[in-house]
Amino acid sequence: MKVFISTLAALVVAALSTGAAHAQSAVTQGDLIRDLQGLSNRTTVLDVNKMRNDVLVKIRTENTEENVGRDEYLDYFANLPNFDVEILFDFDSDIIKPESYRILGAMADALHHPVLVGDQFLIVGHTDAKGKREYNLGLSQRRADAIRNALVSYFKVAPNRLRAFGLGEEQLKDPANPEGGINRRVQLVNLGPLP
Repeated sequence: MKVFISTLAALVVAALSTGAAHAQSAVTQGDLIRDLQGLSNRTTVLDVNKMRNDVLVKIRTENTEENVGRDEYLDYFANLPNFDVEILFDFDSDIIKPESYRILGAMADALHHPVLVGDQFLIVGHTDAKGKREYNLGLSQRRADAIRNALVSYFKVAPNRLRAFGLGEEQLKDPANPEGGINRRVQLVNLGPLP
């Protein structure tokens, strides 16, 4: 069980460490397409509900507010194309700020591009380390869900192509600065062709 949890966690974290963080204003459809393509015939199958539960169990059993064992998650997504972006939300909110709809539009344009149109994606939400770990896990899930809903509702991305997964503060981009803004981000991970 512990190996499975570690593998699932690694699935999410490695993608974080391999994807380049992009400033909100600098992200283009071309950047996204370039970084997200490459899984022409390999599909990654995930049980997102099990992943959520595994992370929650890990937080509760560690019985600490310290982000312990962060490195367990590092390898699973390492070879999957991914892209980090900054989507802005108000403090403690899952409502996307209007200035972030430009980047959501670029994401949608990339997802509708012929190179990526047959692929499925995982939207991974991350927070900084302000507040309690379990609360941040829920907040990051609500934010990942909000991004998925916006891409489906406003940008007409097929819902079966997108999954949302909140990881809270479990994969800080800058562990030396746990409350830094760089840790508040969204990662788009290509899981390969739809089954």
